[in-house]
This record gives sequence, C-alpha cells and structure tokens, in this order.
Amino acid sequence: MSTQPLWTARAMATAMRAEVSGSVHDAIAGISIDSRTIAPGDAYFAIKGDVHDGHDFVEAALKAGAALAVVAASKRAQFPADARLLMVEDVLAGLVALAHASRERLAARVIAVTGSVGKTSTKEMLLQVLSAQGATHASVASFNNHWGVPLSLARCPADVAYAVFEIGMNHAGEIEPLVKLVRPHVAIVTTVEPVHLEFFKNVEAIADAKAEIFAGVEPGGAAVLNRDNPQFARLQRHAKKLGIANIVSFGIHKGAKARLLDVSLHPTCSAIHARILGHDVTYKLGMPGHHMAINSLAVLAATTLAGADLARSALALSGAKPASGRGVRQALEVGDGMATLIDESYNANPASMAAALNVLGSAAIGAQGRRIAVLGDMLELGPTGAELHRGLAEAVQSNGVDLVFCCGPLMRNLWDALPSIKRGGYADNSAALESQVVSTIRAGDAVMIKGSLGSRMKAIVSALQKRFPDKAALDDVAV
Repeated sequence: MSTQPLWTARAMATAMRAEVSGSVHDAIAGISIDSRTIAPGDAYFAIKGDVHDGHDFVEAALKAGAALAVVAASKRAQFPADARLLMVEDVLAGLVALAHASRERLAARVIAVTGSVGKTSTKEMLLQVLSAQGATHASVASFNNHWGVPLSLARCPADVAYAVFEIGMNHAGEIEPLVKLVRPHVAIVTTVEPVHLEFFKNVEAIADAKAEIFAGVEPGGAAVLNRDNPQFARLQRHAKKLGIANIVSFGIHKGAKARLLDVSLHPTCSAIHARILGHDVTYKLGMPGHHMAINSLAVLAATTLAGADLARSALALSGAKPASGRGVRQALEVGDGMATLIDESYNANPASMAAALNVLGSAAIGAQGRRIAVLGDMLELGPTGAELHRGLAEAVQSNGVDLVFCCGPLMRNLWDALPSIKRGGYADNSAALESQVVSTIRAGDAVMIKGSLGSRMKAIVSALQKRFPDKAALDDVAV
C-alpha cells in the first residue's frame, strides 16, 4: 500500500461539491465521524445522529488535530471565521458522494456480505484470508448501515488489492442503495433467518430484502449462497433475474459447489475437509462452531472467485478469531481455579442464539464445572417473540447446558419452559441479574452470555471481568 494520503482536500471538495473555508490542510489521513477518536490529519464529518448532532463537536475535532471538518453550509455561522471547513448542503449526502468517488477510483476486487446471521464474522474471516495475499480494506466493527457503508467506502485507500464490505438491514429497501454504492464483484448471503420479524410479514419477505444485494453486483460477478437454507431457491431466482449467471452455493448439501465433507468440532477451533469449486482442501479454522465452519466455505468460495489462491486462503483461516462480542473467549481466575467466559453479547436472534448454545455445549469444563448460559431478550421478533424464546429450551437441553440465567420479559418465556433444575436465576434487566451471575460462577465453569443489544448483556460481561482478573484468551481447555 502506498504512503500517499487517503484523500486530498481538493479531491474531497470536488467529489462533494463543497465550498472551502479557512486554510484547510490538503493531505487527509483518514475519515472520522467521532470527535472523541479523531486522529491528527483526519477529516471530521459532522453527521447528525439520532442523539447527537456532530456540529456540536466540530471545534473539539479541529482542536484535536483534524485537518478539516465537513459541515452543513447552514451551520457555518456557528464556527470561527478561520475554521478549517468544507461546507456542503447535507453532511451525510456529502459522505455518500465521497464514497461514490472512492469506488470510482478503486481497482480492487470487491466482496460484499449480508445475511441474517454471521455477517461480521464472515467479513472478519475474509479480511484474515485476503490480507495474507494482498493489501485489503474492510469495514470496521459492524459499520453496515446507511452511514456505516459510505464511511467504510470513503475510508478505502485507492491502491488496495481487495475490499470487503458488510451490508445490513432491518427494513426492506435498505440494502439496494448501499450495494449500488459498493458495486461488489462477489456478493455473499450467509443465511436467511427469522430476524427483524417485527418489520417483515414472514421469512420470505426477509429473503427478498436480502436479495437486494444482487442489484449492485458488477457485470460478470458472482453470488455466493447458502445451499442448506430453505430460502436458497428464492435467492437464486432473484440473482438470476438480476443477471447474475455465476451462482455458487455452499453448505453440506450434495449439490453445493463449496461443500463441507467432514468437520471435527473442538472447543476453540474446527478441523475441516471441504471441496471448494472442485478442489479438495483440509484446513483448521481458528473459531469453534458448526455455523462458523459453514461460513468458512463461503469465505473460501468468495476469495477464490475474487482471484485469491485457494490453498493460501485455507491456510490463513487457522488465524481467524471471533469478532468482539461474537464468541471471544477469556479465562477468568475464580477462587483457586479458572472459568471460561464466552462473550456473545453483541447481538442475538433465534439462529445465532441456537448456534451460541451449541458452542457452549462443546466448551470444555473442569471436573466440577458447569455449562452456564446467561441469556437476554432477542428483540424485533414481532408477535412470534414469545414462541421463539420458549423454543430455545430444546437447544438448552440438547447441548447439555446445566444452568440458565434469563434476563428480560421475553426471556421469561424460556424461563417458564425450563425444568427447575436448570433455572439459575431470572431478572427483568441485566443490571438486576448481574449479582446473581457473578455470585454463581465457580472454578471449572464455562459461561456464555448473549442477548440483543437492547438487552444490555455486555454489562454482565463487564461485571465478570471486573470481579475476576482478566486472563489471556483460552486455548483448548478450561482448567
């Protein structure tokens, strides 16, 4: 990758049709929308969010070393006459315009990922694999919405070999404008599950919304679809209708072009034998769980379609690690021994909850240890919410979970469905549940914490980390 600046102020002003005010610094090192993390040389975009208006933090960003701030022309009077500004009609629209310019100058092979479950983990696997073969840019965290995608694209250096973008939605019509911005050569749909049912009449409607990703695929590009998912045929029809001829399926299905032949699941990794586009490969995946093994097939198919070497891609997957809040393991010193914390607190839906319980079921425990699930409400499930929460009892039972702590009014449905021997504790919110969980953990336990963002399960993760010393991530066993 070159040492050239990410942007020049002149190029930004041209792309956004912005008016320049003050002595702006021409070399722009990065793009930021958060004044708290601004780095010297960044361009600060004063985005108006649901809670805060970025214009309130422009002076702080400039004082912290921002090269310039992008502001609405209507707000110009708020700032000193010599403030370093690019003025546009609308700041978010300006960011989108800059993202368009970024894509126009990009010569990289581009991959876009969507799906009800597994988007971020799949994106991180793609980054791991492609970075070993060339300069690669990818969305940070879960920047996958109407501001996250343009921000990620605007941050993309012009000279990378590969670029990976995550695209999310919770309403119909949200993916299409974003994928038309990204214009991928390869589009992955990890799976379609009953997520955001509050906003969709059924799973088929969710599949239709996910299929919007095909609308932006570059001519001659490919779609990578989950062959095991009941919505495969529906997605395939959408892709063909939008002119995509190269449709590559993945899964355990005999007809899958990226097919799982055998897998050995371990507490912190998986050993996989697969056939990818006609080639047999055996590799280690540095993350546990059957769902991760399946998504690794999509990664190998997509990277191969993007021109990467299959053997090197498979080898690189041994270094894959869970993204923050999506299965990260930590050893906790509890009394005279150790316990395992599995942090799945980032978000939850029925499919990801079942997968996390499966991972907990394979987690190693000590001689006196127990498998403990701490579960918060899964949100945006509409009228089916109570039933879907109650239905988790089967996964609890089949994975040998010993104790379950439930948090929130929806998770009360699971609590009521559990046998008394498996009931660890219940509370209406995570703050009230904290002390119950912390006081229960003992040496040898494996505890998995998961729930939708709104259920605030990260607070319980933090409480355990605060109460018990922070140890290095676990390798293969809980002591």
